[in-house]
Amino acid sequence: MNIELLLEDFCHYATYIRGVSKNTIRRYRQNISHFARASKIIDISEVNDKNVQMFFLNGRVHKHWKTSTYRTYYMTLLVFFRWCEKNGHLEKNYARELELPKMEKTLPSKLNKQDALRLLEIAFNYPYTQKYLKYRNHALFSMFIFAGLRKSELLNLKLGDVDIENLTLFVRQGKGNKDRILPISFTLAQTLNRYLVARKKQHKTCPEFFTSSNRNGGFTSSGLKLLVNQLKKASGLEFTIHKLRHTFATLMLEGGCDIFSLSKMMGHSDIKTTTIYLSATAEHLRSQVTKHPLNTTM
Repeated sequence: MNIELLLEDFCHYATYIRGVSKNTIRRYRQNISHFARASKIIDISEVNDKNVQMFFLNGRVHKHWKTSTYRTYYMTLLVFFRWCEKNGHLEKNYARELELPKMEKTLPSKLNKQDALRLLEIAFNYPYTQKYLKYRNHALFSMFIFAGLRKSELLNLKLGDVDIENLTLFVRQGKGNKDRILPISFTLAQTLNRYLVARKKQHKTCPEFFTSSNRNGGFTSSGLKLLVNQLKKASGLEFTIHKLRHTFATLMLEGGCDIFSLSKMMGHSDIKTTTIYLSATAEHLRSQVTKHPLNTTM
């Protein structure tokens, strides 16, 4: 059977039976289609041990895949081939016996406190064509730095999800399809409230919290990408949305937040995921080493 047709059936199954996110479906489509093109496979019966192994070998040797990229392709093909095997399209799961390289233990990239403040300052003071953009963009980047939201979580945020009076955010269907409630600081609440006043003056009535400047609809992923590039150029800072999430985590630890509370705020399923930030912040470690009991005896 044609592998692209099977991919559509698989994505349909993954969406409506397994309930995976749209981002995961997008990754399935991209990675499996890339495997088929790179391996010159049209029919699923052409998949075998050799072309699967060569796909991963070429990725590492010629395309210089990082370990994370290798593992992403591995997990995608593993679940796809498992579905194909279960439904009688493959004799076996050809990804099952592949070896996985160990993940590099790199520290998460982040902005320091001064650079984070500089980015927020530029987001507010940039010479926009509309005053509304000043308040929206400052609120938007404040959400990343003061609340640690993921890009998809911010873009999916609805007007009713933000409770400024009670200082809370309701994050719907975050990573892993999990809801969570986040506390927000008074500083962030003031910024969001200022944006909402500007939003009301623009007569925005759409349900999305962050709106487009030229239409009555939600702010888009492509619009956010353009905005990030605009502020990177204006500030001279190299950052991504995910880097701002790392910035939130490390700044929280430096401020004295405990690892359990941070894990809940980040929406991590396993607290081990959060512990990497302990190594990323020298200030937090410095504050902890002063607790050595012999420090007061010398």
